[in-house]
Amino acid sequence: MVMAWSLAVAVGTSLLVCWLLLVAGLLLARPRGPMLGEAVRILPDLLRLLRWLATDRTLPRGVRIRLWLLLAYLAIPIDVIPDFIPVIGYADDAIIATAVLRSVVRRAGLAALRRHWPGSDDGFTVLCRLTGLTR
Repeated sequence: MVMAWSLAVAVGTSLLVCWLLLVAGLLLARPRGPMLGEAVRILPDLLRLLRWLATDRTLPRGVRIRLWLLLAYLAIPIDVIPDFIPVIGYADDAIIATAVLRSVVRRAGLAALRRHWPGSDDGFTVLCRLTGLTR
């Protein structure tokens, strides 16, 4: 009985520590200043972009796999920070999407993003700033 209780406490503590490390990593990777709000604002267009990039057979397989994994993460209702928490609930999705997009842009290039971008030119400018690209 005591051993089972100790094991449960150890597993719970380990899960809590892992979650705290993940949240800290998200805070370190987040866009600075007003860019986080802009990232949340373009999230619907970003989701369409991710889907279209993930189905583009001209992109390398590793890029498409990363995009499908990101889409799966965004579709699963369990989040690092629950969505019902105002503002930061959706911010974790935007931060993770931005981090994946930065890696995708390095491999796919600006032309692929521009070709598939469904939003406005202002939204594309925000996307370029988030991913560290110049137009």
